[in-house]
Amino acid sequence: MASGGNLRTGGQLVVDALQRHGADHVFCVPGESYLAVLDALYDADGIQVTTCRQEGGAAMMADAYGKLTGRPGICMVTRGPGATNASAGVHIAFQDSTPMILLIGQVGRDMIEREAFQEIDYRRMFGQMAKWVAQIDDAERIPEFMSRAFHTATAGRPGPVVLALPEDMLRDLAPVRTVEMFQRATAAPSPADLEKLQELLSSARQPMAIIGGGGWTAEAASEFQHFADAFDLPVGASFRSQDYFDNAHRCYAGHVGIGIAASLAERVREADVLLVVGARLGEATTSGYTLLDSPEPRQKLIHVYPGLEELGRVYRPTLGIPVRPDAFAAAVADMKPKVPPAWRGAADSAHAAYRESATPVAVPGAVQMPEVVAGLRKNLPEDAIVCTGAGNYAIWVNRFFPFHRYRTLLAPTSGSMGYGTPAAVAAKRLYPGRTVVAFAGDGCFLMNGQELATAVQYDLRIIVIVVNNGMYGTIRMHQERDYPTRTVATELVNPDFAALARAYGAHGETVERTEEFAPAFERAKESGRAALIEIRLDPEAITADRSLTDIREAALAKAKR
Repeated sequence: MASGGNLRTGGQLVVDALQRHGADHVFCVPGESYLAVLDALYDADGIQVTTCRQEGGAAMMADAYGKLTGRPGICMVTRGPGATNASAGVHIAFQDSTPMILLIGQVGRDMIEREAFQEIDYRRMFGQMAKWVAQIDDAERIPEFMSRAFHTATAGRPGPVVLALPEDMLRDLAPVRTVEMFQRATAAPSPADLEKLQELLSSARQPMAIIGGGGWTAEAASEFQHFADAFDLPVGASFRSQDYFDNAHRCYAGHVGIGIAASLAERVREADVLLVVGARLGEATTSGYTLLDSPEPRQKLIHVYPGLEELGRVYRPTLGIPVRPDAFAAAVADMKPKVPPAWRGAADSAHAAYRESATPVAVPGAVQMPEVVAGLRKNLPEDAIVCTGAGNYAIWVNRFFPFHRYRTLLAPTSGSMGYGTPAAVAAKRLYPGRTVVAFAGDGCFLMNGQELATAVQYDLRIIVIVVNNGMYGTIRMHQERDYPTRTVATELVNPDFAALARAYGAHGETVERTEEFAPAFERAKESGRAALIEIRLDPEAITADRSLTDIREAALAKAKR
């Protein structure tokens, strides 16, 4: 729509604000409720639009963008079902501390509070899963609201912001107001906090560090690695943060997440000083809040976290430092112990234990997923991006795929299924020259597998590996553990995934034996298209350590006692 003089439509002002604040990608499913914004995007230079097949996939792509860049991922959806679908991605962004802005078309202002077509009060709907939720009722205030959205999404603990845009407001004319690009406010740890940190670590007998959460950069990851090396400090990665620390580094102790190695869990429990940087110490990272005592941990806890509300929320820290991980890492990069560490050699010991736990082991069936995943690592460049959703299939990646560079893993700490494929689409859209591989279970893939069509549409040559065991494996595992032999609602009858991929226009293959995977993967890479490899896995291969029968029999034996 054309505008005269110094006036612009609300839709144009929204897009102007996106450009001013550096947004270069928008992930969307179009809707009539925000046509004025879509029209403004037609003339927008420097903003790439990715049209998705479902709003949940679009929001997950925006989350993946936020993870990869540290800038807010932008998602646009229509009202009602568009917003409810997108809520899955907003929840991921909140629990993962990812900067994101969700823009939702809303009913006209003259229809508010009438339960108009697809009307929802988004302030109430998203109130607990976003940092800020608002509705812009006056087009003149669009620059103010958009500026606040970018600042809020990136300040302190990063997270999602939701803005509702009434469709009639988007057609209103308002004067142009120049607003400079947002600036993320930063804080540094105080000299007193750094002094106490150095003293606590220098006097420790058995310290350990856990890193994770939002607010990192590649430079911060490198700086913290330098700090850990100087202190000979064993470092574990919190749930799904394995790419924050080079897994080949002598200080890397392993993944402090679901399925944690017994030796690593014991190391966390027995630490006398525990330095936690960026991680919330949530359920998955603490093995159900059992690795630390609440509210008073056995360990002296040094908790570095950008949100004041988290410090002391579950565990009282001996020292709480309310700063972002990148600011903390910069401050300690050149710190040295005051005295030679009493725990000298602990890092090497912890790393050796990690390497032992990451050695492939035999599992039931003709496909050995530990060998497949370990072999895949050897055939991928270090900067390849690996994406997963949620399910027991991710155990193979968590345990047997070593990561060496920051942000080469995209996975939801919220445990949301359906994440891997849309995350891979976003990663390849952002970095077309890098190899991008997504892992998905059979149940996980069909939650957002339609985004494979998006990959085909934009010629994004991702490779999706669907691990098909014919069931919702994680839930089946829990059923066999808690209600042995009484399984219900977990069996799946699946399509031929390779044929489905070919129907989308992608390359599709099926693997039924370990030795078939490597040549299938090479053909997928050389196909010149998006590709899918279906691995038909024995249902008994449910974890890296125990079969489904093992779990069931152990539960039955326990019930008899």
